Amino acid sequence: MKKVAVLACLAILLAGCQNSDIYSGDVYSADQAKQVQQVTYGTVLSVRPVKIQTNASNGSTNTVIGSLSGAVLGGFLGNTIGNGTGKSLAIAGGAIGGALVGSEVQNAVSETNAVELEVRQENGSTIVLVQKATPNQFQVGQEVRLVTNGKQVNASPR
Repeated sequence: MKKVAVLACLAILLAGCQNSDIYSGDVYSADQAKQVQQVTYGTVLSVRPVKIQTNASNGSTNTVIGSLSGAVLGGFLGNTIGNGTGKSLAIAGGAIGGALVGSEVQNAVSETNAVELEVRQENGSTIVLVQKATPNQFQVGQEVRLVTNGKQVNASPR
């Protein structure tokens, strides 16, 4: 039973290791450091709370890790029940149920709260960007600074 508790703690620990700060406007990736980036300014037209799902059901490694961790834990728990054929069914049922639960848990911990900002730039064009933000960091009518490398853009209060 100690092994099951240790495995459960390990699975929870691994699931919580995800770094969601990369979706913040305050964080730059390593390839953005020391690169020339363009700065423009704009005004926030709308702010909408959204979620960023880092492992959208595309079979990514994170989903597989959650499923496998759940299956192993479920199989171990099933192994503690019954004898003979009943034990085999309990192991199989525990592994299947654990895989489903593990996948759902991984999906839940892989969500990051974010905002969708619609911004009218000084040149008159309108853009939409999604990034992690603290509550009430952006409001309609607020002026923002936009930093872009042509592919990614970060918004920050001006």
